[in-house]
Amino acid sequence: MSIKIVTDSTCDLPAEIIRDLDITVIPLYINFGDKGYLDGVEISRRDFYERLPYCNPLPTTATPGIDTFKNTYMRLAAEGATEILSIHISISLSATVNTARAAAGQTSAPQVTVFDSQQLSLGTGLLVRDAAQAAAEGKTMAAILEMLAEKTSRTYVFAALETLEYLRRSGRMNAAVAALGNALRIKPLLKMNQGQPTAERVRTHRRALERLIELVTELGPLEELALVHTNAIHAAENLYRKARHLFPVVGKPLSVDVTPVLGANLGPGVVGFTCVAAGRQR
Repeated sequence: MSIKIVTDSTCDLPAEIIRDLDITVIPLYINFGDKGYLDGVEISRRDFYERLPYCNPLPTTATPGIDTFKNTYMRLAAEGATEILSIHISISLSATVNTARAAAGQTSAPQVTVFDSQQLSLGTGLLVRDAAQAAAEGKTMAAILEMLAEKTSRTYVFAALETLEYLRRSGRMNAAVAALGNALRIKPLLKMNQGQPTAERVRTHRRALERLIELVTELGPLEELALVHTNAIHAAENLYRKARHLFPVVGKPLSVDVTPVLGANLGPGVVGFTCVAAGRQR
């Protein structure tokens, strides 16, 4: 039995983890006008964020078609996969899960199971990583799915946006509310857990960082804590210094630059955490 793990480029896992665990990543599209780029393949994150402030209109994003997923599954089968687990960004944020399910329905061999991570960015990535590790250890599909279902409930992403402008321009927010928020120096905090994106509003950048740390502290003991940012590595390092005491493992934490697929709507300057609360002892 050989279980292979497939995900999409919003998972934000570092390249070395993807390589070492033999994870297959399907890139989503970043569209500047009528020209599309494969995320992480034809455009780098650095190039994207350098272009973003000068784009009018903003870039858009898209999921590849069913054939891309189906061809990926069939290629892995030809390479020896007997089962495939395809883990993707939350269905509440993207059509990727639905596209993967449609492709799985058209793939007779191998058997393809599609799992909604109910997360975004590294929230998805940590689940993908753990699934790949479990597959490498010879765990069955049923055991991996049980592990993922349990861990999903304990996985959170919290992030503070630098501005509301990109949400407004992307059409994801009422323009009047965005203008008011910017005028009052309101900083939105985005939260994600179990497929439910929610938000808070706080005043000032300093208070936003304080609230991020409060949210993580409220989770209690942590199994894992990592940093996420959109082209804001120095801001992420500053957040780490403020929250160093919360990290459950000594040493430099995982810190990732968020995919342009999400950055197109969030804008540069975002900082936050991906957290996994400690599970119950059995």
